[in-house]
Order: sequence, then structure tokens, then C-alpha cells
Amino acid sequence: MNLALEAPSPKQVQFYKAATKHVGFGGARGGGKSHAVRTKAVLLAFEYPGIRMLIVRRTYPELVNNHINQLRVLLRDVARYNDKDKVFKFVNGSTINFMYCAKDSDLDRLQGVEYDVIFLDEATQLSEHQMKVIGACVRGANDFPKRIYYTMNPGGQGHGYIKRIFIDRRFEEGENPEEYSFIQSLVTDNKALMAKDPDYVRQLEALPPKLREAWLYGRWDIFEGQFFEEFRDSPDPAKAAEEGVTVEELMQQRRWTHVIEPFEPPKGWTICRSYDFGYNKPFSCAWWAVDYEGVIYRILELYGCTRTPNEGRKWAPDRQFAEIARIEREHPWLAGRHITGVADPAIWDASHGVSIAEEAARKGVLFTPGDHERIPGWMQCHYRLRFDDNGYPMMYVFSSCAGFRRTIPGLMYDEHKVEDLDTDGEDHIADEWRYMCMSRPIKPVLPQRAEVQFTSDPLNQMRDARRDGRIITTQIRLEEQ
Repeated sequence: MNLALEAPSPKQVQFYKAATKHVGFGGARGGGKSHAVRTKAVLLAFEYPGIRMLIVRRTYPELVNNHINQLRVLLRDVARYNDKDKVFKFVNGSTINFMYCAKDSDLDRLQGVEYDVIFLDEATQLSEHQMKVIGACVRGANDFPKRIYYTMNPGGQGHGYIKRIFIDRRFEEGENPEEYSFIQSLVTDNKALMAKDPDYVRQLEALPPKLREAWLYGRWDIFEGQFFEEFRDSPDPAKAAEEGVTVEELMQQRRWTHVIEPFEPPKGWTICRSYDFGYNKPFSCAWWAVDYEGVIYRILELYGCTRTPNEGRKWAPDRQFAEIARIEREHPWLAGRHITGVADPAIWDASHGVSIAEEAARKGVLFTPGDHERIPGWMQCHYRLRFDDNGYPMMYVFSSCAGFRRTIPGLMYDEHKVEDLDTDGEDHIADEWRYMCMSRPIKPVLPQRAEVQFTSDPLNQMRDARRDGRIITTQIRLEEQ
């Protein structure tokens, strides 16, 4: 029986023909990696009757959405899927098994198991230890090929290991260089995706510079230094010179900057509160105004109050929320407003008694659980910071928010999980900001292209309203203590 398989790209053909024990494929987003994994597994199943294969992803939903659902359609007449054992069994005795590895304890399911071929799809999302333990299962006394296929993007906890063996080719004792090959595939090599979703390239182009270099161009050496490098405390003088205006004029127009002078938010704007709990560390609470087009403004913050200078003791939760409640009663921008709150889901933990969320509710400060996913959350922060072609971002910070302006520029990439933020830095404000952004997710602002015609720019609809904000002198004064 014949199967109708999609015509492969030239890079996928190289992947199918590779015969080294360790084969790396991809190196950027959208290069057709998951499709190549499925197709190669099916080809091997027919070529070697009785071969045992394993496809691994970090989570079970990723296995279902990226492989199992597609293979159930493709193989419906030639293989039977056993959902209990997570395996496709072909009529010729070949099998494709599936496994997820979100944590090291998931490796216990591999005890005594042997496979001829293993596919580590999105390998950089696994740790080096996990990859090596899984790879040790490639063995068996038969004539089938013994291989490990790795698909990958720059980033993730396995970035350093994959970069060492496939990109830098720096091998350690016991690693034979002749057993390793790498085929780079970029989104531009995936003609099927380019035809079906031409905007995908533009979405990658809209990423912050480091992520764009990694995910669009397959650069492996860029995850270092400042995490939020696109944050601007004031307009770039080069932009002012390019437009023939002064930096002060750009500041007045609120263009090419994220920090603006305070003004009282119009009554029709939504007011939100975001919170990251701290007891032995700083807590952070911020208030945000959301305008009619979804732009967010960080208008007030309460941060850094772990101890008072006179009392020398920590701010217990009840004191934190009493102060938050007082601010919301008394501050002219907040008094009488309906305020929605979002916070770290961990504050609902009641395993040690009354939860932090209950403590807040007793003071009349209500929250809903924030989305705690870190990488998607940081992406939303990056999307908010990105300027459109006219120099307008999707978020602003009032100049009075000293904590944000001080801590955000100093945050760095994590050395080991290089898509993530280094949690050794002062990241409490960043976490609370992330919950806010995830509560109102947006799509990235896409750069314009000459050949693409836009009928309107929705970001221009409320520019005048932004510029007309009334500056008032009554501001909350928060001391870093």
C-alpha cells in the first residue's frame, strides 16, 4: 500500500539521507522539523520491518499536537495506534513509540527499554542529562540502523550541549566527531510553510534583535547580555537626527521611548493591578492604565519595601495589602475606580495555612491567578516594548516608576536556559510585569514591507488621545526601603 507524502524540501532530503549515528536538523523556527521527524520515522518503519523507534518531546500535549494526531490520519490504513501504550504498530512489525520528558523522574519509564532509532524533537528543550539518558537506550543485537535524530532551535536548557556538539563541534572524551552531522534548515527552506503562512516570516522579523537572530537566522551565539535590550528610557538621538527633530520633541510626541511624563488616566480607561509576592525578598505591586487601543501604561508602583528604616522588620503580607488598599482608596488616580488584579499563582498555596491571596482578600485586595508560563510571558513583554514603524510602542512607563526604570535594564539572559531571564537578578518587577502582559496578550507589531499594502494602521487611531493626557502634580511617593 502506498502513502501520499508531501514533497520534501532540499534540506529535508539531506536529513532523510543522513547516516551518522547523531543527526542534527533545524537550528531556527519554521524549518519543517516536526514534519521531517514524522516522515523519516514512517520511511524507516517501511524500510526495516520490525524496527523499534521512539519520538520524544518535553510534554505530552506537544506529542499529541505535533505528531500523534497527524500520524493517526496518515497511517490509518497501515498502522494501529494504541493510546494506552502510546505506540503505532505497523503490519510489518515496526513500531513508533512516544514519550514525554518534562522532568528527570520521567526517565524512570526507560529502565530496561531498547530502541533502534530515537527522535529528540525540539531537543534543546531537554537537559543534557535527559538527552544522554534517553540516547543510551539506542542499542540492540540486530542489523537495524542505530541513530539519534535531534531537531532544535537556539534556546532552551539544552542549548549549550547542542551547540557544543553540532555547531561548535567541540567533542569530549568518548564522542567520535565522525558520528555527528548537522543540517541547518531555516524558515525560508520550508516552502510549504512559506506558501501557507507568508506572515510567519514577518512575525519572526518582529522579534527583539537577539531572538530574531536566533529563531529567524539560526544564530547560536547571541544569547548573552541584556535581556530587555529594546527598552528605551528616552528617545535615541539618532532617531531624532534622522527625522530632523529634537529629542525633546520626540519625547513630547511619546515616540521612540517607553518612559513618559505622568498624567491622570482618562476616566474611561481600564485600571489594573499586578503583584509579585515577597517576604524574604522585595514584593512588587504596580497599577496600570489601559487605553482604548490596548496600550498599557505603568502609572504607579509600590516596590522594595521589605523593611522599614525605623522598625527594622519585614513587611508581612497583611501590611503589604493594607498599604495597597490605602493607596487605592486615597490616590486621586485610583479612588473610586474599579480595579482588576492579577498575581503569581503561588499566592493561592494554602499548604502552610492561610494563603497569601486570602490575606489580600481580607484587606479588600482581590486578584486572579496570572499565567506563569515564563517564555511566552517574556515574549509578551518583548511584544509590548517593540516600536511600530512610526515609533510607538504598546506600553509606556511613567517617569515616576523608579523601580521599573532601575531594574529592567539590568536584567540578563540566563546562562543555562538561554531563552529565559537570569533569576539571580532583581527580577521581582519583571515577574509582576509579565503577569500583566499575559493577562492582556497581543500579537507582535509586524514591520511593514514595501510590497505589502495595509488598508489602515489601528495603532494610529488613538495617537491624539495619548498626547492629550493631562499632567498633574499629585503623585504617590514610594521610598525604596
